[in-house]
Amino acid sequence: MLCLLAVTMGEFLPLLMVFQDFLLLTDRWAEQNVNPALFSQELMANVSDLVMDEEVNYDPQILLRKAHAATSSVGSATVIIAMLEKNGTLKIANVGDCGLRVLRKGQVIFSTPPQEHYFDCPYQLSSEIIGQTYLDAMVCTVELMEGDTIVMGSDGLFDNVFDHEIVSTTSRFKDAVAAARALADLARDHSMDVSFDSPYSIEARSRGFDVPLWKKILGRKLTGGKPDDVTVVVGQTISLLNDKRMEEALLKPKDLS
Repeated sequence: MLCLLAVTMGEFLPLLMVFQDFLLLTDRWAEQNVNPALFSQELMANVSDLVMDEEVNYDPQILLRKAHAATSSVGSATVIIAMLEKNGTLKIANVGDCGLRVLRKGQVIFSTPPQEHYFDCPYQLSSEIIGQTYLDAMVCTVELMEGDTIVMGSDGLFDNVFDHEIVSTTSRFKDAVAAARALADLARDHSMDVSFDSPYSIEARSRGFDVPLWKKILGRKLTGGKPDDVTVVVGQTISLLNDKRMEEALLKPKDLS
């Protein structure tokens, strides 16, 4: 499954979000000779084209509906869209197990829960008739303050990196690009570590998945990260309209490698 993330900003927005993303994409659609990236790429392009549509009116759920309806590629994706209004209200629409955290003064003050049919089977938008729609999106809002850090990511991030690690990692960087890169690297490293007791392995054990009984007798347990797509977007809220950092951030080239 692919995870699609979008951050949009309203006209005359007094808060700036600088972001960087990193993608590693794999999907069951490839087994059907379907390019797994096409659906999410077209959906994302439609989100970008429709974000200022009058009918959308800063509503991420309506934006999701219109973008999904305009997407003709075959495939599926989990999706999270966050729209930041000029008054500092962040509106979120989420389908699946992508996630968003808001960090403030070294603490996670807001997080989105995953949507799953059952363990490791998330909701997702699809080109197929049977599947979730914009009506299944979890919609929520959060009031941001200057200095807040927003971390959006795929399950490849949150299955492999604890919230306290997200806080400690982002706190080391003033630059959002560097923070996103560090989180993506950490998620990748944890995902390949069979001895790391990851959020994913802890959740799996809580759902009844574990090593065979004979290994339990030897004191072993299910551990390890989850190799998966890793997508990270880090945003930093900065005031205000004449801040030199805003101009520098907007002019700075984005490295998407």
